[in-house]
Amino acid sequence: MIDENGEQLGIMATEDALSRARGAGLDLIEISPNAQPPVVKIGDFGRLKYEQSKKDKDARKKQRNFELREVKLRPKIETHDYETKARMAERLLMDGSKIKVTIMFRGREITYTAFGRRLLDRMVEDMAPLATVEREPRLEGKNMFMILAPRTTPTGPPKFTSQRDHAKGDHHEDVEDIDDYDDTDDVHDDDHDVDTKESTSA
Repeated sequence: MIDENGEQLGIMATEDALSRARGAGLDLIEISPNAQPPVVKIGDFGRLKYEQSKKDKDARKKQRNFELREVKLRPKIETHDYETKARMAERLLMDGSKIKVTIMFRGREITYTAFGRRLLDRMVEDMAPLATVEREPRLEGKNMFMILAPRTTPTGPPKFTSQRDHAKGDHHEDVEDIDDYDDTDDVHDDDHDVDTKESTSA
């Protein structure tokens, strides 16, 4: 048995342990039920549950490092739309996500792959303080893409996003699951959509 100060009291009868816990106005918490004999501790069960909840929450946040999110661009994207997408990419990187930047070509646009490559190179340069290139640009079918991974330690501030804007966390309104993405929905030129996909956690 362990008391409320962390001191080991040795083996004690259950009734005596309960009596001691009640006398301290605390709970008798079983922390190692499979041990022989079981290990118990005097403490505040409500506080213990709260601390465990915080640990679980922190663990889930760390798992976000394994998320892969996608930012889609068009080869002839306007400057304002590009900056919107770049700002979104910065926020995702600052949240610890990897991002897949995809250039979508439609019809005869496939002849403008050079434009797409320059656009990806521009994104690499703009994201340089926050990210490194994990997978170099490549063309697959009618899409060209690359993958950026967040730096462990940024080398500078984001180019498009202020820390105050990032703290608001409002980018989630523009994020949707990539599994629900339908190519037929992309016929219009809406360059403000960002699709996400969670990869399997390690």
